[in-house]
Amino acid sequence: MGGYKNRILRVDLTQGVFSEESLSPELIHDYIGGRGFGTRLLYDDLKAGTDPLSPGNEIIYMAGPLAGTNAQSFARWKIYFKSPLTGTIFKSSGGGHFASELKFAGFDGVAIKGSAPKPVYIWIHDGKYELRDATYLWGLDCDDTHLLIREELGDPRIRLVCVGPAGERGVKVAGVFSDRRAAARGGGGAVMGMKNLKAIAVRSSSREIEIADPEGFRKAVKEQVDSFRANPSYEARREVGTRHTEFTNLLGMFPTHNFQDGTLPDWEKIDSPEWNNLTYQHTACFGCILRCGAITKTNKGKYAGSWTEGPEYETIWGFSGPMGVVDSGLIIAADNLCDRLGLDTISVASSIGFAYELFERGIINREDTGGMELAYGSDQYVLELVRQIAYREGFGNVLAEGTVGAARQIGKGAIDYAIQVKGLELPAYDPRGAKAHGLNLLTSNNGADHCSGYAPQEMFGLPIPYKADRFATENKGTLAKWNQDKQAMMETGTLCVFATNMMSPEMYAKLISTATGVKDFADPAYLWKVGERIFNLERMFNVREGFNKKDDVFPKRITTETMPHGTAAGQVFETDILLPDYYKARGWDDNGIPTREKLGELGLDFTLK
Repeated sequence: MGGYKNRILRVDLTQGVFSEESLSPELIHDYIGGRGFGTRLLYDDLKAGTDPLSPGNEIIYMAGPLAGTNAQSFARWKIYFKSPLTGTIFKSSGGGHFASELKFAGFDGVAIKGSAPKPVYIWIHDGKYELRDATYLWGLDCDDTHLLIREELGDPRIRLVCVGPAGERGVKVAGVFSDRRAAARGGGGAVMGMKNLKAIAVRSSSREIEIADPEGFRKAVKEQVDSFRANPSYEARREVGTRHTEFTNLLGMFPTHNFQDGTLPDWEKIDSPEWNNLTYQHTACFGCILRCGAITKTNKGKYAGSWTEGPEYETIWGFSGPMGVVDSGLIIAADNLCDRLGLDTISVASSIGFAYELFERGIINREDTGGMELAYGSDQYVLELVRQIAYREGFGNVLAEGTVGAARQIGKGAIDYAIQVKGLELPAYDPRGAKAHGLNLLTSNNGADHCSGYAPQEMFGLPIPYKADRFATENKGTLAKWNQDKQAMMETGTLCVFATNMMSPEMYAKLISTATGVKDFADPAYLWKVGERIFNLERMFNVREGFNKKDDVFPKRITTETMPHGTAAGQVFETDILLPDYYKARGWDDNGIPTREKLGELGLDFTLK
């Protein structure tokens, strides 16, 4: 069988022991890899009610069966864990070179439980592994951690994932970072920090991934590359990446002032031409021709000299819209600081924007913030708040819990202004302006995760599987399900979300079947079923934790306050119409729980035990 290394490395940090586990034929056939493997392993390994910040929680790193091959845009590594921010199952995704290096080193994934008695890091090289002392690394930022581990092990080509000071302190919006790429959402960094696990370092002298049908795979890759280059978005991805604010502002969906509005004045100052002018070098994940990353640097204003790899669209929004500030220098400086300290830019920026509104409304004051006056249009304290969140200092210690945790501490009705679903802060899309896109945010098993089922039909006018009026409520349940199942399918590979719209299920079937040699994988209909199976298994993990319809809820701002300006003016999100339609499309009951019949159809009967 090709594509797989047929080895999962299991690590018990409490006992300080390693073991290896082979992939069963049933696991491969039913879940393919990547997101499928991570979801099934976490479901089987965790007991209901496990405290996310206890040694009983696991964090599972997975590469896909196409990682390390020359198939395009499959270099993503994903982590799976029970989130300390949401209490749900959680998947978070990073790019770069770590996934491919892990495969070259001989493993499809690493599953880590327990907690080490002192700081450690895991060193994996050429199929071997060991725990090494990380006491001297504790407290260092992500940049220095990368530098010193590479120096200690004597190889600048080593690939790492690590946490910064935020993860060490259990900040619930802390992520995991590999060079300048991040699996940042959901608090995975806090899970690693709780485990006293500073990093995983990987290096291999081999560069071989066995392919079941080399000639068939070569033809499929050529077809994929030709298809990518012919795609209208190919050049835009290479030139701009995702660094654009035009489309959401024109759609009236660019959240401003904590989702009080959908258009940011002067947004043109931070649109793609500005970032192109600040770009010094394009970067890419392993073997990817899209090269959508970029090194940017500003040489003007008070942030002169600041640089970062990025920023992506979400970060551009995060350090502009929530605070009502339009300054590319601030965005670059904030992105760099979050990367070094190990923070999720979406949740951090959303939490700061949340605090701005609370200050404006008099729910908090300068006594609460330690003397900081949080005024829309002012960036005076933004970087200081980022630093305080990472180190759990001052008012940052409150925001380090995320908006729901902060609201619980603050009281005074603050929860009404926490713009989140299941505890995960909404990303840079107001759901009032696109109803299938909003349904995904409402029902994603992570919480408000746009990457679980992005709706290009509404955002970009993509007519697949059919055209969609973004304001209409009809058939949006079916469309949201289609997008979510497709994304779950593609993440078995594991495909980058930016390439999902460039990849048809038929093309993926050719790649995955010729790589692995599994005949059923050549059938797109079978792949669709696997995607649906994965999504429903994630839902059953959450059901086991007590989640149901009561948790598929937007804050009242989204459902009762009409959008005041822009092309989405007058819109609200009609949950009472859209959610039942979605449950029906999914084959779930009125409480949002998969029916016995649906579970049986998908081979998930074991979740009923």
